[in-house]
Amino acid sequence: MRTFLFIGLFILTGMVTAYVVGFQSRDGFSGEYDDDQEKMRDQIVIKVSHVVSENTPKGKAVRRFQALVEESTKGKVKVEIYPNGSLYSDISEWEALKNNNVQMIIPATSKVSQYVPEFGLFDLPFAFDSYSQVQQAFEGRIGEILLEKAEKREHVKGVTFWYNGFKQITNNQRPLLTPADFNRLHFRTMPSEVIKKQYQMMGAAVSDLPFNKTYENLEVGFIDGQENTISNIYSKKLYDHQSYLTVSNHSYLGYVVLVNEEFWNELPEEYQVEINEAMIQTTDWIRRHSIEMNDEQMRELKRDTDMDIHILLNSEKEEWREKLAPLYDEYEDVFGKELMGEIGEINGRRR
Repeated sequence: MRTFLFIGLFILTGMVTAYVVGFQSRDGFSGEYDDDQEKMRDQIVIKVSHVVSENTPKGKAVRRFQALVEESTKGKVKVEIYPNGSLYSDISEWEALKNNNVQMIIPATSKVSQYVPEFGLFDLPFAFDSYSQVQQAFEGRIGEILLEKAEKREHVKGVTFWYNGFKQITNNQRPLLTPADFNRLHFRTMPSEVIKKQYQMMGAAVSDLPFNKTYENLEVGFIDGQENTISNIYSKKLYDHQSYLTVSNHSYLGYVVLVNEEFWNELPEEYQVEINEAMIQTTDWIRRHSIEMNDEQMRELKRDTDMDIHILLNSEKEEWREKLAPLYDEYEDVFGKELMGEIGEINGRRR
């Protein structure tokens, strides 16, 4: 008798349990599931797209920014990083930002000049003679003016400028010592009218190919050469198909950190503060470490490759300056007298 009572009680308990579980499932209620959903609802995701390798100044800076943000917000803000153009190329990332498909991009200033022409100021040849002069431009009045123009015209939040290094030139045909040496060569450049005209003034042709297509176009011989920082030349192994490197320091490659404006404005103020603080710390880090990385990778290029490396002499550099000087007059109306005056104040070559 006791056995039958035990079996009956067991069956009844099972039926009640099944009913309760079934009822909860139909209503979508589950304590564990609800906790996970709550976490997902509370978490804010910042998708960051960029096109360079992770072992570059920008690649490492993004990782540092990610760690700082996630630590300071205790994981409430998550930073997802998509390097090497894995999500968007440098051609398509601008529209992705505007459409909020990504929330942050860090394009080279040259690429932003397609949308805000004044950013082409940084492409003027020999505008800066030192890293300290670049810092004065990025963190002074020039940077302030340019970030304001990006916000007013394109409705993107301009946060700050990040550093990489001075650009050098490689090719597979001959040493580039004078402007005449560029004649009839074909180079990959970023999409900047100022850069394009520099090469044309020296008799060269240009193609503004995506950065991540540069290696394969060098490999097949579609282009003879390209310009870039040492860190980008090294990390992308562009030296594989280049015989000559000219250390010209003819212009500076830096980046501007841009955030989708609507996304930024909808962030709780406390997170805006945390993100800004993380950005300040990251900018300070990349300013210092970008120089170290470029210097270190230059030593590795000298040690590990057979490239013919030539550092422009002062007399050679002066010949380049003289050849390209007309660009300053040509672009004064485009960039405006205030910005051009600021450049002159910084480099001591007032016009």
